[in-house]
Amino acid sequence: MLRHVRVLVADDDVELLGTIAAALERSGAEVVRAESGAELLERIADEAAFDLVITDVAMPWLNGLYAMHSARTVGLETPVIVMTALKDDRLPDQVRSLGERAVLLRKPFDLDELESTASRLLSSDGPGAQPKG
Repeated sequence: MLRHVRVLVADDDVELLGTIAAALERSGAEVVRAESGAELLERIADEAAFDLVITDVAMPWLNGLYAMHSARTVGLETPVIVMTALKDDRLPDQVRSLGERAVLLRKPFDLDELESTASRLLSSDGPGAQPKG
């Protein structure tokens, strides 16, 4: 469960964005949506206090990975799930460069996998740690 958690979700696929947001909301999260990397950065700048960011990589104008690297540069330490369908061998290293609390999630994934990954990131000191409790 993701009760009392504020999540920023970014994806240019409006249908997938809606599906992910609805699933997280059913788990108790408050969800803010962004439809581009630029909007992702705008939401972070305007609303800052997120417990988790979930972003797609491939979005127009500014991809989610670059947006999160920019956010990290200014000190944002929020855990992040980077989701993608791209088959680029560089992606795991690029996501690792975001820090310990960043996870790559390959599409397609099921919503249970997304929720368990989010819970693990939020309840631990890193993606490999076991949930507390």
